[in-house]
Amino acid sequence: MAMDPLSINRRSFLERSFAGLGGIAFSSLMQQAMAEQAPWPGRYDNALHFAPKAKRVIHLCMAGGPSQFESFDYKPELNRIHGQPFPESFTKGQQLAQLQGSQLIARGSFAKFQQHGESGTYVSDLFPHMAKVIDHFAVINSMTTEQINHDPAHAFFNSGSIVKGRPSMGSWLLYGLGAETSDLPGYVVLMSAGGGGAQPVSSRQWSSGFLPGKYQGVQFQSNGAAVHYLGNPEGICQSTQRLVVDEVKRMNGLLSETRYDPEIAARIAQYEMAFRMQSSVPSLTDLAGEPQSILDLYGIKEANESSFARNCLLARRMVERGVRFVQLYHRAWDHHRDIEKDMPFSAKNTDQATAALIQDLLQRGMLEDTLVIWGGEFGRTPMGQGTGRDHHINAFSLLMAGGGIKGGIVHGKTDELGYGVVQDKVTVHDLHATLLHQLGINDAAFTYKFQGLDFKLSGVEPAKVIKKILL
Repeated sequence: MAMDPLSINRRSFLERSFAGLGGIAFSSLMQQAMAEQAPWPGRYDNALHFAPKAKRVIHLCMAGGPSQFESFDYKPELNRIHGQPFPESFTKGQQLAQLQGSQLIARGSFAKFQQHGESGTYVSDLFPHMAKVIDHFAVINSMTTEQINHDPAHAFFNSGSIVKGRPSMGSWLLYGLGAETSDLPGYVVLMSAGGGGAQPVSSRQWSSGFLPGKYQGVQFQSNGAAVHYLGNPEGICQSTQRLVVDEVKRMNGLLSETRYDPEIAARIAQYEMAFRMQSSVPSLTDLAGEPQSILDLYGIKEANESSFARNCLLARRMVERGVRFVQLYHRAWDHHRDIEKDMPFSAKNTDQATAALIQDLLQRGMLEDTLVIWGGEFGRTPMGQGTGRDHHINAFSLLMAGGGIKGGIVHGKTDELGYGVVQDKVTVHDLHATLLHQLGINDAAFTYKFQGLDFKLSGVEPAKVIKKILL
């Protein structure tokens, strides 16, 4: 049977048009993403929904779940009934992690609380440095979450879902706002540990999920080279490496002639960025140029030490150079036992540097448009678990500062024993909506179509911006 000439022409047209359109689209992507000194544009680069109060975010993640009862939620009634059976009226039918079926005994705080700052905010004696800058923080004592185990709780806090393959909030922000630097990743992750309860943190927590790969978070190492395999192999000079990068770009460009795949542009962009990072990363991580007064402020004893303090200073240096989202995980807060021994150590390792970061950003005029978040993936129970506390999702504390956040306030309230929220409940999705709002984005309109569905960071149900903590 003879082939219809029209169908041949149609097939030929579609095939050639696809290749041509793919090349045009690829060229457009490359013009945007690959300009030597031009950062990646964002979806809302020139069309934000609101006037933004923040330009960048530093998330200080206290991985493991710090106890609110030894930090920022003062509960004298819980202290009064310490050692007594915990009232069943609070816990009946409630979800518990490891205390299910156990006799529940009230555990008061071993830390002492005092009021600090002009606001008179209660802070425990484990955080003396943060107490001095507490008037810059909004303390949210009414946070809640839906996941009671560490990895899914981290995933939920980061992506608003426990389903694998969902983008983290850092990737969402980079997608929406773009990057302000072409020499460093727009989203960087740093890790530290110190104290008991060092739970592992998986790399899926900074995944770009179904968003293009260029929005992926990049982990910088605490020891040795900040980024593995970034330097040239022995005997390979910079000009030779440039030739390799150019050849990879050319070969990927040939591939783009037959298919349209945004990941091709992403891969080439990553090669280009890696090439530039060979110069930018060493200068970023070299603290030799920082005055001793700054090192002392953060509590850094050696410039190359692996610590939360050094990571906080690196975070300031990163946002100063245009990194959009920096996430610092300190793995030290899963205190199921020995909380009286281990939590003071964990607090000491993070307290001074957290306060120093606030002071440093403030004195540089950057705190007003840098949003700082401090907190864990959940809290701890008001009941004891041997010598510690179990996981708790019904109420925990989280702190926010800068980026249009009202300092010196306490938002939300828990019951007299700190088991549940009785006023101004805040969900993780509410936090995401507030984060996006401060960056100028309406969370309800911020979607990405994947597999036929419109996905949001802030979830399916409407989320609420926490307006009471905003300037």
